[in-house]
Amino acid sequence: MSDVMTIRVDRKTKSRLEKLAKAMERTKSYVAAEAIRAYVDLNEWQITEIRAALKEADAGDFASEAEVQAVKRKWRRGAGQMA
Repeated sequence: MSDVMTIRVDRKTKSRLEKLAKAMERTKSYVAAEAIRAYVDLNEWQITEIRAALKEADAGDFASEAEVQAVKRKWRRGAGQMA
């Protein structure tokens, strides 16, 4: 089930949406709904992870200096640099 929602976009964006929908053989509504869904998914995930990280930080749950250095060495080796 879907609901109707009206949004305002500038002319250039509307034109780009129309061209994209035509190329995809989809409706403008479908393409716009998919774009909004993807945007919401991404931002919802990011906010959830940020809140979890803040909760850990507030609880004092930090990596030790040794743990940070171990990860740093790992990434340097992975990048082909000398540790």
